Amino acid sequence: MKKIQTKTSTKDHWEKFWDEKKEIDQVYSNDDRIFLNLKSVTEFNGKKILEVGAGSGRDSFQLAHEDAEVFVLDYSPKALEIINKLNKKNKVHVNCIQADAFKMPIPDNSFDIVFHQGLLEHFRDPLPLLKENYRILKIGGLLLVDVPQRYHIYTVIKHTLILFNKWFAGWETEFSIKQLKQLMEQVGFSTKKKYGNWMRPSLFYRISREVLKKIKITLPLYPKGFKYTHKLRDVFRHKFAAKKWAFYTFLDIGVIGQKKIKVKVENKKKSNSS
Repeated sequence: MKKIQTKTSTKDHWEKFWDEKKEIDQVYSNDDRIFLNLKSVTEFNGKKILEVGAGSGRDSFQLAHEDAEVFVLDYSPKALEIINKLNKKNKVHVNCIQADAFKMPIPDNSFDIVFHQGLLEHFRDPLPLLKENYRILKIGGLLLVDVPQRYHIYTVIKHTLILFNKWFAGWETEFSIKQLKQLMEQVGFSTKKKYGNWMRPSLFYRISREVLKKIKITLPLYPKGFKYTHKLRDVFRHKFAAKKWAFYTFLDIGVIGQKKIKVKVENKKKSNSS
């Protein structure tokens, strides 16, 4: 049991991961969920946005197309190499920062929006990262945090692989929607929105694809499937995504929090008027 407790996600894990993912077109994207969920609560034009733990940075490029000033931060040189290659291919540009997410070389109150996907779950104590996110946001700024959802078969598979030292990231945890919301509120965010995502294509298709790769069989990134089953699935997802029970079936969940306006200023005004 002691060995399991000392497992960590290290820089070397991510350097190896991104070195093996140079063909970024063969890596699954986030299906626009970061963009769409942020878009539902704010506009991007003229905003200053930071993605922390950016990986391939593809969500950031999507935001840059909306006339935002976008920065990406990662401590993996391999990840930033991929982003710089995409900078050359894209019509828009994102600004790269190589740094530790816990000690960002960024002044207080600098950004309108901060977001990260697939990052928080790699740290045993998530609060210091959330506090650093809070520090660099402007008053009223937004933080989107996207993580794996706890009550899923993915959790069982992941922890089995961690037990046998086969997990690509070394170590990882997961969250319930209630826990994620409470963590962000503990730091000082008020909740603007919570959401969830069912994986497409399915987890088992993705696992099969990775296994078959090892014997030189490459399945398409997105299987064609059947037109009518796709329609039925989309109708189901649209109808039930907002249901409370759905948050126990999603693979990924997210919370968008807002940095609160300082209460002390409001209290001072009240005392002066009295």
